[in-house]
Amino acid sequence: MPQFNYTALNQAGRKVSGQINANNQQDLYQRLKLINLELLSAKEDKGKGGLFRFFGGGIKNRELIQMCMHLQQLSAAGVSLMEGLADVRDSTEQRRLRDLLAEVFEDVSAGQSLSEAFGRHPNVFGQVFQSLLSAGEESGNLTESFVQLVKHIKWMDEVNAKIKKATRYPMVMLCVMIALFMFMMIGVVPQVVSFLASNGQALPIITLALIATSNFVQDFWWAIIAVPVITFVTIKILGKTSEKIAYQLDFFLLRVPVVGELSRKISLSRFAHFFATMFQSGVPILTCLETAQKVVGNRCLSGSLETVRAGVQDGNALSMGLRNTGEFPSLVVRMVKIGEESGNLGETLNNVTDFYDRDVNESVDALVGMIEPVLTMFSGVMMAWVVVAVIGPIYDSLSKMGG
Repeated sequence: MPQFNYTALNQAGRKVSGQINANNQQDLYQRLKLINLELLSAKEDKGKGGLFRFFGGGIKNRELIQMCMHLQQLSAAGVSLMEGLADVRDSTEQRRLRDLLAEVFEDVSAGQSLSEAFGRHPNVFGQVFQSLLSAGEESGNLTESFVQLVKHIKWMDEVNAKIKKATRYPMVMLCVMIALFMFMMIGVVPQVVSFLASNGQALPIITLALIATSNFVQDFWWAIIAVPVITFVTIKILGKTSEKIAYQLDFFLLRVPVVGELSRKISLSRFAHFFATMFQSGVPILTCLETAQKVVGNRCLSGSLETVRAGVQDGNALSMGLRNTGEFPSLVVRMVKIGEESGNLGETLNNVTDFYDRDVNESVDALVGMIEPVLTMFSGVMMAWVVVAVIGPIYDSLSKMGG
């Protein structure tokens, strides 16, 4: 179904614009009529919408949180679903989200359930979003589903911030170190060693090594920059095109010192959070495991959860399945077993999530704190190398002149 950019008049007589899917302009006119908009002009989107979303038109978690809080308050106040959706749609300022809510409103008006209507937009409203709404529809308590969704999206926002902090800072520091190295080898060292070479004296090995390194960087600077970039892009492409390679990469990532441990903690925190949120909302345990497989973020752990799910389906305990995979720490297994025995599995997994949230924060801070002394040490060693390699021959030259 094509997407149209439209301009319309709302009930207050003001011009509004947005994007919405429709079969043709007549269909677009009818769809806008349903949401009390009078079509003025429309043009089919030929792909610019993607650029619009890329340059700031995407829907942020903060906007989804506001939407869920609004729906939760209206539901708790006894406002009907259709009136609540219309109110949220009309009060939403974010253009893309307003258009999606218009489509959700139309689908629900046509007889679809709320979870099915939101599920038609999986890139914005993921499987957890749909599953929690579905559980609320089955239990007749959509208000609680919206409460859980607010908690879930806030948690996801915090986790994403931790991941960015754990990845961006090291990458920035790595770029700084590479830039400093290139500047010294291309801009500083050649200026200094040219004086030493003009004297015609025999140079020590450390100075020859510095000159050779500088010459290599000057001749092959493009390779020093291109090889890591090409390697990274190649690994990403292979990971997306080959499931086997992607699995091996995730398996290797879990076993990389420091980074692997942090990655495992983030994945386990995701598993515990998603499982607990959905389980406490009344979602069946097999559905919880199926969803956790898709959101845990690591194929190795996802494969382990598939094994766990098959075992639970055959009647085995969840804790036994987690222990048998060998991928989940004894803490998680023990807490799950306690939850099973006490009949309070959701609350127990919430405790696991809280534990890993604190642990992830500490690990990220430790990783960031470790990078600064590494950068300082690298800079110091490089400067010491240059100083020793240059000052030594200069001192020898001056000594001979004085003799």
